[in-house]
Amino acid sequence: MAAQDRRLEETESRRTLIIIVAIAAAIVIALFFYLLLRAGGSGGAEPTLQGAIRPGSPEFDQYKTQVVMDDPEAFESKRALGDIVMTLKTTVRNLSGKTLNGLEMRAAVVDHQGKAVREKTVVVVPGRVREIPPNKTMDVPITLEGMKDTDDRANIKMEITGLKFKQ
Repeated sequence: MAAQDRRLEETESRRTLIIIVAIAAAIVIALFFYLLLRAGGSGGAEPTLQGAIRPGSPEFDQYKTQVVMDDPEAFESKRALGDIVMTLKTTVRNLSGKTLNGLEMRAAVVDHQGKAVREKTVVVVPGRVREIPPNKTMDVPITLEGMKDTDDRANIKMEITGLKFKQ
């Protein structure tokens, strides 16, 4: 009888140990995924196009009328994580007569006061394509993540923030 009680105690202690290890492993895995999601959402520094013509320079004002965008459209979807993802999309047209080998764009969702709820700057060329030849177009989608239902999403904006032409 004593041997049977001893085996029962060993089985119960093993079961308790397995449950404790499983709970600890679940907590470690949950923390790992939480940290991954937090690190992925911050994004760090946004990329910039080195040596680009920027707004405010006379060259930019000259080419602004020759590299044009259609009015942007927005597509919204809710993720299983509970946040909202918006994809802003426009078409860029290169009417400059030169090959565009650098294009940086900014997309933003703004509130009623014109302040950005979410914004993102992306180097589109080079990146998605190597260059945009003269008189050609390119569709540019930019995805903005991490918005909530309570965010004041009044409008969308897309703008060109940098240009580079092939010499």
